[in-house]
Amino acid sequence: MARKHRSSRSWDPVADWYINWTGKRGGRHHRQTAIPAALDLLDLQPGERLIDIGCGPGALAREIARRVGKGGHVLAIDRSARAIDSAVAGSKPEIASGRLRFRQVAVEDFELLVGEERFDIAFAMRVGALDGRQPEIGQRALERLRAALKPAGRLFIDTGHPVREIRLDR
Repeated sequence: MARKHRSSRSWDPVADWYINWTGKRGGRHHRQTAIPAALDLLDLQPGERLIDIGCGPGALAREIARRVGKGGHVLAIDRSARAIDSAVAGSKPEIASGRLRFRQVAVEDFELLVGEERFDIAFAMRVGALDGRQPEIGQRALERLRAALKPAGRLFIDTGHPVREIRLDR
């Protein structure tokens, strides 16, 4: 009998290591390479709504919030409570502007809140649930994202290889 995945399983011990390794602003590689590359690829437009999946300490989410401007919005999610706490602590101005929110949730459990608008883009950088190693979890995550994105919404996944856009059949 196959074991049922429990997405409530804590990722906090890894989150502590990751946050300490990268710092709240992201490590040098993140600041100089990964974040600029992601921003170029996403070609963000003012007013867009984006989900940052596996946001960690929030470095990318903060930069996206700056780029989408006053009419835009970023919802950054992570399964780790410690990662979310760190991201919130480092994002006070962006949160106060109303352009950035954080939510602790695993992508495979993510749902829009009642009355929450759908999103234009979802982006995941190095998120295990979407890297193909756990097909059942990945399928559930894709279903959740399909429901959260607008009909023309786009999903981008960076698994350490070139970032790829995932077509979500609707």
